[in-house]
Amino acid sequence: MKAAGLDIGSRTIKLVVIGDGGGLVSSSLLDTTPDVTTDCRRLLGGVSFDALVVTGYGRSLAEVEFDAPSVTEIKAFARGAEAVCPGCRTVLDIGGQDTKAIALDGKGRPIKFEMNDRCAAGAGRFIEIMAAALKYELNEFGPAALRSAANIALNSMCTVFAESEVIGLMTRGIRREDIAGAVHRAIMRRTVGMLRQVSVHLPMVFAGGAARNPCLVALLEDAVGTKVCVPDDPQMVGALGAALIAEPRMSRQA
Repeated sequence: MKAAGLDIGSRTIKLVVIGDGGGLVSSSLLDTTPDVTTDCRRLLGGVSFDALVVTGYGRSLAEVEFDAPSVTEIKAFARGAEAVCPGCRTVLDIGGQDTKAIALDGKGRPIKFEMNDRCAAGAGRFIEIMAAALKYELNEFGPAALRSAANIALNSMCTVFAESEVIGLMTRGIRREDIAGAVHRAIMRRTVGMLRQVSVHLPMVFAGGAARNPCLVALLEDAVGTKVCVPDDPQMVGALGAALIAEPRMSRQA
């Protein structure tokens, strides 16, 4: 029997299917469009499962469209992080439009969290806009920031003002790599400030698309003083957690 977890995010929709015992069967991802229902149907089409749990921004829609129960992102990410890093005490998720910091009890249960869901500053969309302003492809942005040699400060984290500030630095002849480094340091200062309100206990899992950025990983590890756990597929942590929460439902439906 198979259990599925669907994470409907603002930027991407993720699907994870697991078998008995939690073994991964498949995972897939689509960019989110204005027609979220069609996106979900495309992702679920042809995929077999016996139980489904949904999380993410669009979970209420999925409850209606697919008659599937939902869980909060906090519960899903806590469960997924515990699966990829047993005994995990802290989860940092930098998603498309928000950043989440979650403290766990060491058994996969969330005990405290903070979420900047009212402002996308420092989240994935902010990173995309800053990369575009500096004429980098997204996968080039982090490696470029690692080549930064000057300690330049970025003063604003408002997307509009930060973009103007970045363009202003470019017109002054500042190296793109140094501006990229300033952007990444500003993001991590804001992120670590949120983490310290919640938890910096180890082990720590870094999840979300931003965890693919090597500069952000390096800055986070420097801030906490040790290695953090970055899953092989960090965008899938929430969907994995939802699938694991769905797993007990399989036996009830058998």
